[in-house]
Amino acid sequence: MAKYTFKPTDASKLQEKYDLIVIGSGGAGLTSALQAEELGLKPVILEKMSKLGGNTTRASSGMNASETEVQVNHKVIDDMQAFYDETYDGGGRANNEVLLKYFVTHSALAINWLAQHNINLDDLTLVGGMTRPRTHRPHDGAPVGGYLVTELLKQIDKAKVPVFEDAEVTELLQDNDGTITGVKATVNGNAVQIEAAAVILATGGFGANAEMISKVRPDLANYRTTNHEGATGDGIALAEKAGALLTDMDQIQVHPTVQQDTDHAYLIGEAVRGEGAILVNSRGERFTNELATRDKVTAAIDELPEKSAYLILDQAVYDRVPAMKFYDSIGLVKHGATISVLAKEIGVPANLLEWTRTEWNVAVNSKGDSKYKRSTGMHHELKNAPYYAVHISPAVHYTMGGVAINDKAQVLNTEGQVIRGLFAAGEIAGGLHGHNRIGGNSIAETVIFGRQAGKQAYKYLG
Repeated sequence: MAKYTFKPTDASKLQEKYDLIVIGSGGAGLTSALQAEELGLKPVILEKMSKLGGNTTRASSGMNASETEVQVNHKVIDDMQAFYDETYDGGGRANNEVLLKYFVTHSALAINWLAQHNINLDDLTLVGGMTRPRTHRPHDGAPVGGYLVTELLKQIDKAKVPVFEDAEVTELLQDNDGTITGVKATVNGNAVQIEAAAVILATGGFGANAEMISKVRPDLANYRTTNHEGATGDGIALAEKAGALLTDMDQIQVHPTVQQDTDHAYLIGEAVRGEGAILVNSRGERFTNELATRDKVTAAIDELPEKSAYLILDQAVYDRVPAMKFYDSIGLVKHGATISVLAKEIGVPANLLEWTRTEWNVAVNSKGDSKYKRSTGMHHELKNAPYYAVHISPAVHYTMGGVAINDKAQVLNTEGQVIRGLFAAGEIAGGLHGHNRIGGNSIAETVIFGRQAGKQAYKYLG
């Protein structure tokens, strides 16, 4: 089957007026535009980069949801309260509870909505901080982000929603009472003004803006990032200038498992640990619960003298996580026909790494990890040669803070009132994740709140 290629709209076809302007072409932007179009609106998508998809294209593990038919088909009996509680606890109980309630109670509906558009996330895996498999992914285990963007673009194409690349919004236009009236933008180098009664901000976070990060978290100033170069917080700046309230701006997530030995930092998805990989230090010994929340695993690695660790897995884990083939193809993976050979390859004591593997296999068989209290992702021993290792260390991954919204995806001003005509969805919006984001919740957020933004924009314009 030929690879699908989306063709952006020619800049000459840009109109002076639309019902709705969506800024950003990641999961939240594409979802909100598609939902709005299906309700009868005429939206346009403006993307400042020359490539569509944003950070969504880098997402690997999956999309969290509870009480889904997919889970039942996999004999996983889940409940929304458990999903809520584990997300709330994982966020340090600092999550905006109104946003979290909407998020959890609409997650299964979002999976259904995707399926109605032939976007099927019908396989499951497990991520840190969750006690049940509720991370939905494509049936072949492929990275969820690229799949989601490609399939949403097919739907956008089918719906004939115009999408403009190299279209950077420079200002949100408002009337005297602050109501949104349109935007100023630069499209292919030409300054334009576009009229619209509603705007959805779906521009992502600021994980690639070192200057912005250093202002709110100087301790992270020297960390590398997993974000694409366009994640610079532009939408946050636009919203703030329009009077928006910002929240949780100092809450920045550092992802624990990022391969950084090349010019580019590659996030090694949480599904690798969820499917049974372990982490070892420079002596070949485990040192933490690999599926604790990301902040805890990061802290454990940062406490090591070397500030880095190795993911250790066997052929079975490798096969259960298709992304491993990609990591391997670009030279990020070390190989060993046996554990001893792998130990020599990565420079750790072979006897200690062998003992660590044996100890782990005993824990799997006894269904309990007394040493580090790991209780999830323990269904498989590491016993299928060959063996693999990936060198990892923490890097800036996600910005939990951003524009304040309510559960209708409406942007709030500094007095806590709704800015009429302005909506936001995805990583640009702050509050949902509290102090730490659970893996798999970002893709869920883009679809759940992307749909809500599209629906509420329709209601507002109706």
